[in-house]
Amino acid sequence: MITISAFGDEIAADLKTQMDVCEANGVRCIDVRAIDKVNVSHMSLADVREHRRQMDGRGFAVPCIGSPLGKIKMDDDFDAHLELLRHTCEVAKAFDTSLIRMFSFYASDGASIADQRDGVMERLEAMVKVAESADIVLLHENERGIYGAKPEGVRDIFATIRSKHLKGIFDPANFVAEGLRPYDEAWKAGLDELTEYFHIKDMVPGAETCVPAGQGAGQIPEIFADLKRRNWSGYMTLEPHMAHGGQFAGFTGPELFAKAADGLKATLQQAGLEYKV
Repeated sequence: MITISAFGDEIAADLKTQMDVCEANGVRCIDVRAIDKVNVSHMSLADVREHRRQMDGRGFAVPCIGSPLGKIKMDDDFDAHLELLRHTCEVAKAFDTSLIRMFSFYASDGASIADQRDGVMERLEAMVKVAESADIVLLHENERGIYGAKPEGVRDIFATIRSKHLKGIFDPANFVAEGLRPYDEAWKAGLDELTEYFHIKDMVPGAETCVPAGQGAGQIPEIFADLKRRNWSGYMTLEPHMAHGGQFAGFTGPELFAKAADGLKATLQQAGLEYKV
């Protein structure tokens, strides 16, 4: 069974509108990334408890939080970043989830991230140790420009750091942005066995914004057909980026979000995958 979630800040800044639009589209889960333009990793616990109270009152769950952890350069202050991770672990617990989305670092200025591989692994190992002590699972997302942007980087991360507190997110559009065919060159290149969670956006190569699932080069129908064969069950979070896509956030708006939700549901139905919201 697939459970559909969404990045609510793709819809609007305020939580009420995020919930209104999700509810109107049959989505009752929100992966909190930002509310009132405050990123989840910087929210106070008092604010989180108030957001959680409002979400509980309307029956919304938070499967995972969409932190930007790991989206810093290799020469940025990593000690401060670890402190931010410790706080974000407390935020996750206050949202009643044990899952935090994260990334695997950009290169220092003038350097290649491939040449900084050992430093990447040292930092990821330190982050996983924090997660282990907090009983949190870090979900690594493939993202343009980071060490784990391409399948070989993702495979290296999971071959090097073996922990039940580090698992994978598969984002088809981000592989398209790297010039890859997501099913042929990522999913079937070993990432099928490393994927715990999906972010759903699709992309036409060279485009500035994304399209609904199945309408781009993300090979989402092929991936879904394989999920059907595997009887896969888990979360798929809408991250449509249909009006704007940026380094730290994207925006879709209420009307385009409805098209994105319909596109995902239609693609799931075509694959014969059952879903709930």
